[in-house]
Parts: sequence; structure tokens; C-alpha cells
Amino acid sequence: QAVPAGSHVRLNLQTGEREAKLPDSENGRSDTREERRRKRYRGAVDVDANSFTSQELKKALAKMKESEKAERKVRREFPAQEEEVRKKFRPIEQLKEEFEKLNMKMETDYEIMVKLISKFNSSASTLDEKVAALYDLEYYVHQV
Repeated sequence: QAVPAGSHVRLNLQTGEREAKLPDSENGRSDTREERRRKRYRGAVDVDANSFTSQELKKALAKMKESEKAERKVRREFPAQEEEVRKKFRPIEQLKEEFEKLNMKMETDYEIMVKLISKFNSSASTLDEKVAALYDLEYYVHQV
């Protein structure tokens, strides 16, 4: 169960239940940051828990850009590390070629999912085949 930020959460060892309590303010009322924000914008803006202000989005985007710049800088400063990673791992195309030489076909999850969907949509498939395709597809979709 999701609880508001700033809540006090504990595990009751006698009952085995998790308990949550909103923090108390000085006046005996408990206002979370979210509740204060809603009161401030009440009527003026639709403050949905899943929506963000433009300032919040700009800050998040700025942080993403900063981290991307830092990552590029690390790549320029430490090209040996990237080369070391390339030595440890091979590209998927090369792996596919090697498996084909061993008479084994390697498929990505995406390729398998496309095959299962086409089997499910096929009119030639029996009901049992369609059910099996749905079970297999559920496994791959669950990973995503």
C-alpha cells in the first residue's frame, strides 16, 4: 500500500502488520507536504498526484541533461574503460552468427513475443495452442 511521503511506518512484531502514521505538527494537526500544496493551489490548478508543475518538469529535465553531460565527459576522459567493456562483451549480431554455426537459433524476447502474438492471432491455431501462447506471452510481458 502506498503511503504519503513523510509518514512514520513501522512493523508491529506482535501482529505482523505494517502500520503507518502521518506526522503530527505543532498544532496537533497532521499536514503532509502534498496536503499543504493542495491547499495552496485549491481551485486555481488541478493538483493531481500524477501531474507535475512545469517548474518540477524543468528541474527534472535539467538534472537529466546534467547527468548526460557528466556521462559524456566520463566517456571522453576514460575511453579505456569503454574499450575494456567492449572486450568483455560481444555484440548481439556476433553472438547470433556463432549460434547459427552451432545450428542454434538465438531469438530476442521481442522476436519471441511477435511470434507468440502471431500464433495467437492465427486462425489455424487450436484453442490449446492459443492458450499456451497466452501463457508464454504473459511470462515475457511480465518481465517488461
